[in-house]
Amino acid sequence: MKSDGVTKFWLEFCTVRGVDPSTPYQVWFFGNGTEMALELAELVIAGTKTATASLVEANMLEPEKAPIDEGYSVVTSFEGEPLCVIQTTEIRHLPFHAVDEAFAYDEGEDDRTLSSWRDGHWAYFTAEAAELGLSFDKDSLICCERFKLLFSR
Repeated sequence: MKSDGVTKFWLEFCTVRGVDPSTPYQVWFFGNGTEMALELAELVIAGTKTATASLVEANMLEPEKAPIDEGYSVVTSFEGEPLCVIQTTEIRHLPFHAVDEAFAYDEGEDDRTLSSWRDGHWAYFTAEAAELGLSFDKDSLICCERFKLLFSR
């Protein structure tokens, strides 16, 4: 949601980085709760997390939240406080079972191994799919998005 705080943060970013303030951007948070959103945003700000994954089918249900190639995003806390601006640098759609170690490492979570990525994301995507009335299995398409950090407080 583009609150006054997010708009102000975006304008500050645009001033500092020389970006036209009328450039479109998305606003979203990582995960599905206060703790996860902040933890993952902090990994981005620290430079550890340079990728994220989402269910392609979920993105189709909410296209306004789907990653946009070279698109800008203001990443917020779960409560909507702006934390950083990122820009998408790559989008690939892969079956869950085909996500590789390099991508798992770039996501920067847990111990950064493919095994922990699969365990954590299997649980997350299974719950998300059930909530949205979708099915999820090893062949479900995952949107593998890489990004770069452009601005933070």
